[in-house]
Amino acid sequence: MSVTARGAALDPARNAREMVREYRLVVEGELSDRAGRAFETMTLTRGRGTTVLVGSVRDQAELQGLLQRVSDLGLTLLDATALGESAPRTKAPLPEG
Repeated sequence: MSVTARGAALDPARNAREMVREYRLVVEGELSDRAGRAFETMTLTRGRGTTVLVGSVRDQAELQGLLQRVSDLGLTLLDATALGESAPRTKAPLPEG
């Protein structure tokens, strides 16, 4: 096991797979279909003046991208919740040779 400069342990076995986590984002307003296309990997539910986006997020970079998209569209984020971990996604093995 290696240690990064910040002291976080690097687990080679974990690097071989990605843990997918389900997230729920709630934004103020009922998004139009056009605005909803910015979140194509998420399931949208509109109602009562909010839009709920639910979907799988593979890592923190993807989560940050979704949150940045919320900001870029001028939306107000009301809630962001991790719903739980899904089964790990195994990366395809690298070809040898």
